[in-house]
Amino acid sequence: MTQENSLRILAAPVDHNDHDNKAVQTMSVFKSHIAAMSAYSPPLEGRDPEQHLLLDFNERTLPVSPQVRQALLDYLNNDRLQMYPNYGELTERIADYNGISSNQVMITNGSDQGIDLIIRASCREGDEAIIPGPSFAMYYQCAKVENLKIAEPQYTREEEFPAQAVLDAITPATRLIVIANPNNPSGTAVSRETIIEIAKTAPEAAILVDECYFEYTQSTVSDLVNDYPNLLVTRTFSKTWGLPSIRLGYVISSPDNINALLNVRGPYDVNQFAVVAATAALAHPEYTEDYVREVMTVSKPLFEAFLVNKQIDFWPSAANYLWTFPDDPDAINRHLQANNILVRPKADQQGRLGLRITLGNKAQTERLIQVLDEVIPTP
Repeated sequence: MTQENSLRILAAPVDHNDHDNKAVQTMSVFKSHIAAMSAYSPPLEGRDPEQHLLLDFNERTLPVSPQVRQALLDYLNNDRLQMYPNYGELTERIADYNGISSNQVMITNGSDQGIDLIIRASCREGDEAIIPGPSFAMYYQCAKVENLKIAEPQYTREEEFPAQAVLDAITPATRLIVIANPNNPSGTAVSRETIIEIAKTAPEAAILVDECYFEYTQSTVSDLVNDYPNLLVTRTFSKTWGLPSIRLGYVISSPDNINALLNVRGPYDVNQFAVVAATAALAHPEYTEDYVREVMTVSKPLFEAFLVNKQIDFWPSAANYLWTFPDDPDAINRHLQANNILVRPKADQQGRLGLRITLGNKAQTERLIQVLDEVIPTP
């Protein structure tokens, strides 16, 4: 049979009066719970950095360093696109940056892949997971793909991280506990002591601590991964380093855990652009450090003072964003959009709509305040 004839047969019209054809047409080859899921679809359409001030995705609001840009251009000009990635010393550089051994690090295609690999490697269908909420959608997405039973203790503004509820939810079937430190969208920090207590209480569960905003908080448990073999930390170059488009993250854990995860990760899952950019960024950390310092010590206090003056509720945050709850958030969001400023609407567990607002540098924050001042009266 020729390829052309084969293609004609495959494309032949289905007889919808045939019972067997109907069955073939409606049957999914995928697991039923996956076919029934919905995709995680962040609102990416229409985001134009030339037109908008992007305060909606907790991204770095300024371009990457000249050194990163030049390193990428040099790589393109060296005519190596036809070669497979060569990771070289990137793992060692990341380990040095974190003050740990290179056998405690695995690079990943964004921290999303690290989260996915940890959940896939540690959990079986029907296992129990504890994911305090509301939180980052990818935790739930990856857990649902593995068809886990999810317990979701709730963050509150008053009690912050639901530590006791997490501890109470642990059972012999618990195989995963996710701790976002700090949490997204609330910005809530989790103490080192709380994480240790959870790791001790659930020794058979993977304790996934997502530290993707580490540079803002400087809070970590990465130094404890050899003491607690169930502890796994995920990090990213997407936020403070300003490299979300090239997708680079990493996992920190004990050498045994890293070796096991390397059995699951593909040999070329991380692209060479990510390696080149991250290597250049780590060689010049002052560019990131200066940006973080301005956001956390200038912009954030400035915006918090504005919110307090306007008597607008917001959650205390350890990161570069604030979850705010003004009156009539829809109208305020429309006003911001009309002035080419994008923020992220997010509802709390009671359904109260808030606006999660990323902080940029001082000039960007002053512009944000000026626009908000036009529509929010002072009490």
